[in-house]
Amino acid sequence: MTETVLALNAGSSTLKYSVYRLGEDEQRVLASATIKTTDLSPTAALERAVLHLQSAGLAEPSLIGHRVVHGGALFTAPVSVDERVLEQLDSLVSLAPLHLPPALALLREARRRWPGAQQVACFDTAFHASLPDVARRLALPTRLYEQGIRRYGFHGLSCECVLAELAWPPPARLIVAHLGSGASLSAIKQGRSIDTSMGLTPTGGIPMGTRSGDLDPGVLLHLIREQGYSVAQLEHLLNRESGLQGLAGSADMSELLSRAAAVDSSALSAIELFAYSVKKQIGAYFAALGGLDCLVFTGGIGEHVPLVRELCCSGLEGLGIELDPSLNAGNAPSISNGSSACEVRVITANEDLIIARSTLEVHRARAVQAR
Repeated sequence: MTETVLALNAGSSTLKYSVYRLGEDEQRVLASATIKTTDLSPTAALERAVLHLQSAGLAEPSLIGHRVVHGGALFTAPVSVDERVLEQLDSLVSLAPLHLPPALALLREARRRWPGAQQVACFDTAFHASLPDVARRLALPTRLYEQGIRRYGFHGLSCECVLAELAWPPPARLIVAHLGSGASLSAIKQGRSIDTSMGLTPTGGIPMGTRSGDLDPGVLLHLIREQGYSVAQLEHLLNRESGLQGLAGSADMSELLSRAAAVDSSALSAIELFAYSVKKQIGAYFAALGGLDCLVFTGGIGEHVPLVRELCCSGLEGLGIELDPSLNAGNAPSISNGSSACEVRVITANEDLIIARSTLEVHRARAVQAR
């Protein structure tokens, strides 16, 4: 049976939506767009999406899937949303303060607008529910772990997309480098996540567009003690003023590349630091996986910036990673050369499709239970 599914992907500054027609032998995109939400409320953003859908002549949706960044320890698989689920998600806002509020506001608005539709939440953290304790635990007292202070990991929908694009079974030892304004790397063994760079929140891991990534905790203590930083000031510093923005005054990789080409040393240094952080993580996950069969670059930067991929892989020949310069420059699907022991791939992140498929699966499972 074929179904139409609306996928809503709310980020901190955008709303992406796609409408899919999905069935056993059919997979079509009926409409897709990205709406900047910097100056829009979730209600206004959804209204704009509705106008787009109506102008395309599409019927009101009966199945709606939502990307929700953080599911905490409560949600390790997609779930049909009701008031109880919303209340539980409200309790997780502090774990992803940039992403959860707009996503939950959008979810509530979608439920108000389409009360008869089945709404499904799809979690970026769910893919990493398989993390072993050695990767999940932080070196803090056990009482804090029992309170949920642990590594959760993110970009799980992107990892699922990569696995769906690769031939099955997937490479036994795989690293996915999702590089965009938010960036993380994940080590995947036999199709299961065994480690990932982001932690309790999407602020951790490698430096990003405006986020710091991992820091010496003493830096934060110093800022509190010596400069009087409040929690709000620290949150703004770590999530809005750091990363590429803090290093070079811009989080826009295209702008930094242009400036670097014009011999702007701060822009080039920021790009190099970003790539160096990725390279170190690749080396760490090579060790965690016991080798490497495939490295995948995805996300806006991972898919479209050859220089970053080149810098990330430079010097990793000892790990069996060798790029073909011409293939890399052309953003080819496979960019490793013939002598590379590890295949290096470039795969387009299509989180919306994973959201739509997961929503349909939840719907079908619910229909079976109702029989």
